[in-house]
Amino acid sequence: MQAVQIEKFGGPDVLALRQLPVPTPGEAEVVVKVMAAGVGPWDAWIRAGNSVLPQPLPLTPGSDIAGRVVEVGRGVTQFAEGDEVFGVTNLRFTEGYAQYAKARVDMIAAKPAGVSFEEAASLPVIAVTAWQMLHDFAGIKPAQRVLVLGGFGNVGAFAVQIARLAGAHVVATASDAQADHVRAFGADEIIERNMNRVEAWSAGFDAVIDTVGGEALERSYALVRPGGVVVSAVQKPDAALLPRHVRSDFLLVRVETGILETLGSLAADHRLKTRVGEVLPLAEARRAHQMIEGAPHKPGKIVLVP
Repeated sequence: MQAVQIEKFGGPDVLALRQLPVPTPGEAEVVVKVMAAGVGPWDAWIRAGNSVLPQPLPLTPGSDIAGRVVEVGRGVTQFAEGDEVFGVTNLRFTEGYAQYAKARVDMIAAKPAGVSFEEAASLPVIAVTAWQMLHDFAGIKPAQRVLVLGGFGNVGAFAVQIARLAGAHVVATASDAQADHVRAFGADEIIERNMNRVEAWSAGFDAVIDTVGGEALERSYALVRPGGVVVSAVQKPDAALLPRHVRSDFLLVRVETGILETLGSLAADHRLKTRVGEVLPLAEARRAHQMIEGAPHKPGKIVLVP
């Protein structure tokens, strides 16, 4: 099979297309013929050698996948050959940029019939991150006020939608050019994205969902109500700067079958909008990584098609 591999850590130029053996599934694993593989910032962190987990070389980057099961491992009863699935490959978030990939059965789910492979591959890590920030950590409830920092980004766009689906009043940061798009995701109000003018928001928020970090995150601290929460997907909030009686955390996503099933159902019912950006052939993985590191590209999730 064809797969993208790195033999050393570095920039996008270390990504190379190779001929590798088709993997064999272990216990509680399946092998998936990959129809689409998502590209995310964490793939670049792994490629550059900045992963928080040990990543032995050589390795194949990529974790978000959608495709068809072609072989099941010992003890697998949830899936059978021919099943269409989506999700994440493994706990190290690797081995996805390939024509065939192994995946843990507790990190994948059945792909809904009304969702394309490209759309399904755009969901797992970013949508599950948004879900866990809002539900598992913030415990968001109807009528609560939620501030999403970075409402136009991939995680932020899902956070806006999921908060709205939960019945929250959603405020999001965005540029003037992005504002109408973020409102279309479900934001009730828009704040200028650098949070330079926050005086008008003194009524406060029950939860801050951060996808950008830096100064915008620090400026949001003063807007959290007592008993509220601040959760970030990019950096650990500074507890010393937070008001009293405010919980905070840096979320490390855990992709699980149950959440994927919920998100897939919402996407199939058109209650959750996916946003696929560039769709590139597997051989253009270097170009995809250049895009996630700043090269111009369409808004939305970048997807590789083997």
